[in-house]
Amino acid sequence: MAITESLDRRNLRRVTGASAVVVGLLQAGTAALAVRTGRRDYADGVWGPGLAAVALTGAAVGTGDPWRRWVLAGVTTAWAARLEKLMLERFAGTDEEDERYTEFLDGDSTPLALAKVFGTQALAQLLVSAPLQVAAASSLPRGPRRWLFPAGVAVMIAGAVTEAVADRQKAAFMAEKSQAKERGADDDVPDELEVLDSGLWGLSRHPNYFGDSVVWDGAWLAAAASAPAAWTFPAPVAMSYFLVYATGAKRTEDKMGDRPAYQDYQRRVSFFVPWPGKRS
Repeated sequence: MAITESLDRRNLRRVTGASAVVVGLLQAGTAALAVRTGRRDYADGVWGPGLAAVALTGAAVGTGDPWRRWVLAGVTTAWAARLEKLMLERFAGTDEEDERYTEFLDGDSTPLALAKVFGTQALAQLLVSAPLQVAAASSLPRGPRRWLFPAGVAVMIAGAVTEAVADRQKAAFMAEKSQAKERGADDDVPDELEVLDSGLWGLSRHPNYFGDSVVWDGAWLAAAASAPAAWTFPAPVAMSYFLVYATGAKRTEDKMGDRPAYQDYQRRVSFFVPWPGKRS
């Protein structure tokens, strides 16, 4: 079978065009809210919904294998819904903009700030979701390669579970730490509450980000059951880059790295990939 035989190029253009419109509208609406409220960090709240919207758009507009279109849309939407719940709880907990955005956009005009945050994020969403878009316009092969679809979905679910468990462990730790501070007369907390280093956090310093990256590795694998989608491998690579360098792990390391307890944690625990012992 020729590599492009399973891909309906005309339909892919429709899927991509519709996805761009949906993502653009979501980003524009969130940008307008950010201007009105002064909370440019609301961009975090549209990341998951934007990717879910692309998956659902592809499922509705695509002409590829229907099972794969809708299963990928369902898993992506479930992942996004959990993430969105966390984001809404975070926004409700403070009236202050996330300092990462304040520092990043310091001195920028409003149009430049919106372009840097919401315009860039729209492009990132379209890039990361490329496997979903190609899968939506592709048929599944009849040979053994078709099993990459259920394998990829399994990987997505495993990543989502890892991310959810890590976030839950972190939330429990932060709640316990907050209670310890309330019981004391100052900001001192017990040594064991200085750094979360149990559960998944004892295997990786950023297991939530790792789980997130695995979700999108799985999406690529499920799409790659159709040969053309295998060429979208830059998408999961980009997602991992975003999670490690652009918005996630490295920023946390920079923020926490001057604390002795965290420096000890860095010496003991793997940076990103969970591992029973130090592995950077």
